Amino acid sequence: MQKELLNWYRANKRDLPWRKNRDAYRIWISEVMLQQTTVAAVVPYYEKFMKRFPKVQDLAKATEPEVLEMWAGLGYYSRARNIHKAAKQISTQGFPQTAEELLELPGFGPYTSRAVASLSYNEKVGVLDGNVIRVLSRVHGLKLNWWLPKERIQLQSLSDQLAQTEYNSEINQGMMELGATVCTPKKPLCLLCPWKTQCVALKKNIVDQLPLSKPKQDGEIWHWQMQIYTHKNKIYLEKNEATPFLPHMMFPIGKAEKAKKKPSKFDIKHSVTKYDIYINLKTSNKAPKLAKTNWFDVNDIKKINHSSLMTKILKKLEQLDKI
Repeated sequence: MQKELLNWYRANKRDLPWRKNRDAYRIWISEVMLQQTTVAAVVPYYEKFMKRFPKVQDLAKATEPEVLEMWAGLGYYSRARNIHKAAKQISTQGFPQTAEELLELPGFGPYTSRAVASLSYNEKVGVLDGNVIRVLSRVHGLKLNWWLPKERIQLQSLSDQLAQTEYNSEINQGMMELGATVCTPKKPLCLLCPWKTQCVALKKNIVDQLPLSKPKQDGEIWHWQMQIYTHKNKIYLEKNEATPFLPHMMFPIGKAEKAKKKPSKFDIKHSVTKYDIYINLKTSNKAPKLAKTNWFDVNDIKKINHSSLMTKILKKLEQLDKI
């Protein structure tokens, strides 16, 4: 199986910017960006980010707003904050070379740690992302609740076994590539698969049933009331502590609460993962005594908060002729 996958990968791998070399920093940034995002969407963001921060030391020296500005559009901004924190440690202590050591850094989970250790330093550890879970579940015909840690161990063990070769970096990339381009969630191209003769799911005609579907989380409805204070083309913002979503991002003063049903009237509707958010805006140019440092020029706000929700808020304020 290793030989078949290697031959297929070497003949079919896509030309991607983070595959130019085995630099740990470049591979790490690509792996974090690729979480929750497609390769096609990531490439332009990745190239822009690497041009601004070509080395880990450049990222470490940057301010948080500068990092967030380069991350704008990718979402999940906690990832950007974590890579900034990790970069500061790496720039002074050096890049750890094993998955176990990498796990100690901010934002490095089991997958990212193993990917960097294998792809950069050739550590013989297997990776397990969504693509690999799908490939292994199908080829071995495994009906596992892969989202549960105890059952996920079996898939991790299979991935680790395949990685026991000097070509483990290509094995890991090959499985991810296979899942992304051939063994896709819908309409997989089984005839092009290097493992089609071994695939249990194909033999049993259950490819479309694997991997098992993760149960959906129950959604939550939130009502967020925002008080917008404006003064001379400036808006008052403070770190959001009111909600479990978009934490610590700069937003207008607000109060939020979980609701049983959506409100009948609202100014903005927004969704973040499992949260449906309904926002009401109340505006005033007569502000109470507020921290002087928290007033931001309207034209600079997108540098402070790059979220699509903040964009919606600014657009609504424009429509109301409040900014």
